Amino acid sequence: MRVLIAGRAGQVARALLARLQPEGHEVTALEPPELDLTSRESIAAAMEAARPDLVVNAAAYTAVDKAEDQPDIARAVNATGAGWLAEAAAARGAPFVHFSTDYVFDGLKGAPYVETDATAPLGVYGATKEEGERAALTANPRSVVIRTAWVCSADGANFVKTMLRLAKEREELRVVADQYGAPTFAADLADAVTRMAPRLLAAPAGDAAFGLFHLSGAPHTTWHGFTAEILEQAARRGHPKPRLMPIATADYPTKARRPADGRLDCSKIGRVHGIAPADWRVSLARCLDLLVGPVKETTS
Repeated sequence: MRVLIAGRAGQVARALLARLQPEGHEVTALEPPELDLTSRESIAAAMEAARPDLVVNAAAYTAVDKAEDQPDIARAVNATGAGWLAEAAAARGAPFVHFSTDYVFDGLKGAPYVETDATAPLGVYGATKEEGERAALTANPRSVVIRTAWVCSADGANFVKTMLRLAKEREELRVVADQYGAPTFAADLADAVTRMAPRLLAAPAGDAAFGLFHLSGAPHTTWHGFTAEILEQAARRGHPKPRLMPIATADYPTKARRPADGRLDCSKIGRVHGIAPADWRVSLARCLDLLVGPVKETTS
């Protein structure tokens, strides 16, 4: 199949390329100016050149705190641009896959969110991503919106790489222990899209294959719990292991508010597409093999 990916350097885009190209699919991944979500003309030109069977939007404005000061730019990319890309895919008769976030919720439910729960974003980033969801689903009835969370990989900037760097620089790390969610590795998202693709290509509008889905890793944890696993697995590879101290969100103020509990219920994508959340601890091990090296042999 021919696949057009909006985004090329991001974590999910790179994972999609790594997953799809070896299977012989014709994949075009574009960044601005070749594909600029703030330009309808750019989108049209990219669509005409690639002639895709499937369009995946792996591009987004993800600077959560900076978005509070740049709402127009965030909205242009995350909402308006997402809608334009979905519309262009629909004009070609191509299904559209779009990634969203747990930040569309306020984190006050006290239980994992399902797709039908009311959204209530706390900041500009979450609000623009929620607008993008609606724009995509409205513009292309053959759209899949995947809400995910805490995306990591061996590429780009992310929490895993930050913790590894800080572990080399500091004797003690202080990490928030009262925000709940689940790490999700880009390779697992790419695998899910690849597995969903044949049905998406064949299904008509109105099919259960389309719509909103949640997909994150499993099990749920906190940023502190995630860090503890990163440090433990990295230490087995010979990496420094500083002390780890839990702190509250209030001890680490940020410009934008984050949901305190962004856990996602991922059962719908299992029922519809047969996809279960990947164990992020296993995915983390594969990531650390690339970033740090293999586990060191121990002698008794």
